[in-house]
Amino acid sequence: MSREEIYALVDVNNCYVSCERLFNPKLNQRPVIVLSNNDGCAVARSQEAKDLGIKMGVPLFQIKDIVEQHQVQVLSSNYALYAEMSHRFHTILGQYVAPDEQEIYSIDESFLRLTAYAKRYNLNEYAQHMRARILRWIGLPVCVGIGRTKTEAKLANYMAKKAKRFNGVCNLAQMDPKHRDYFWSLIDVSEVWGVGRKHSQKLKQYGVHTVLDLVQCNPHRLGKAFSVVMQRTVMELQGQSCMELEHAPEPRKQIVASRSFGEKITALEDLKEALAKYVQDAVKRLRSEQALCGTMIVFVQSNPFDRHAPYYGKSLSIDLDEPTDSVTMLVRTALQLLESVYKQDVIYKKCGVILTDMLDKQHYIPALFADHERIRNNENLMQAYEQIQQRFGKTKIAVGSCYLPNRKWSGKRESLSRNYFSWDGMLTIDR
Repeated sequence: MSREEIYALVDVNNCYVSCERLFNPKLNQRPVIVLSNNDGCAVARSQEAKDLGIKMGVPLFQIKDIVEQHQVQVLSSNYALYAEMSHRFHTILGQYVAPDEQEIYSIDESFLRLTAYAKRYNLNEYAQHMRARILRWIGLPVCVGIGRTKTEAKLANYMAKKAKRFNGVCNLAQMDPKHRDYFWSLIDVSEVWGVGRKHSQKLKQYGVHTVLDLVQCNPHRLGKAFSVVMQRTVMELQGQSCMELEHAPEPRKQIVASRSFGEKITALEDLKEALAKYVQDAVKRLRSEQALCGTMIVFVQSNPFDRHAPYYGKSLSIDLDEPTDSVTMLVRTALQLLESVYKQDVIYKKCGVILTDMLDKQHYIPALFADHERIRNNENLMQAYEQIQQRFGKTKIAVGSCYLPNRKWSGKRESLSRNYFSWDGMLTIDR
């Protein structure tokens, strides 16, 4: 008989807001929202902001009245800050389990397999120790959900966030089944990981309204009515572990780098600057995944919601002679494609690049008549380029002028906090 698995999901509460509050305590106890790229929509909200009725993803212009009336603090996304705090968060959690017992699920979530620790430790105390250490060492509040499966752990985390009675840790794996069923009878089925609003509407047509209703279903029948994913979800809630920890993400099929402009753009030179930056961002991700790009797609778009001008959108792709991760070669190719899709007198809202037909660099063998010397030179150049950026910052060297200040196409980040982990942004102590 196989042993019962136990998983934990550790999640940072209101991650982006919590990171901002750590370095700016004046934000504590105040409604705070963090905006998406180009200061468009609310992507993170403090509990105080949620209590005001601010929904996730709502555009800023739609809640201007609420922001002004309640003095909501509005911040632009500071991804450099969040990435560093995320790294520290996951590193701390890695001290509680073996390397193959942790899955970094997102920037602010980690799954941990606690099966081997259940006999040695009180798991509630073990989880509280994690919470206390993370709060003490990096100042981030977290909640922990523990379950027999990853789906159950995810649901337990939701319960730990919503109910103060759990004090930040909800252990469904060791909870009395009667108590567990009672709590599940109070939770809408849409809160289950993998169900969401779309499937919940259809489930309710089958009489499935709560988590308890879903648990009591026949997984195979629901699998036929929905999909194998729904079948697996029900089985997981019934205590049958169907999903192992994922230690390495599946390789990407493509990389997209694109962003809306802060101002209206018409000039080709401005588009070239923006596209050159996006290509360099895409190449950074390409290199981090040890992959090569075989096909490139460049696209441009005007504003589809502008009623005063006809919409223009066009894309063009090219199959590269040799798969590559050379930033100079890919920027040069992208700019050539841009000249072909560019149209005068169009007010552009967005442009971008897609790298696809990706290959594993470690296992790729160049063609017999490929220019091997050029391949070696490109690799040497890329390593020097990356070392300079790593040592002095990515804005110190680039292909083209995209990192010069005050570019017209740069997205709006009017309320950006500083990067406290850079030399220029470090906190100072006044005597």
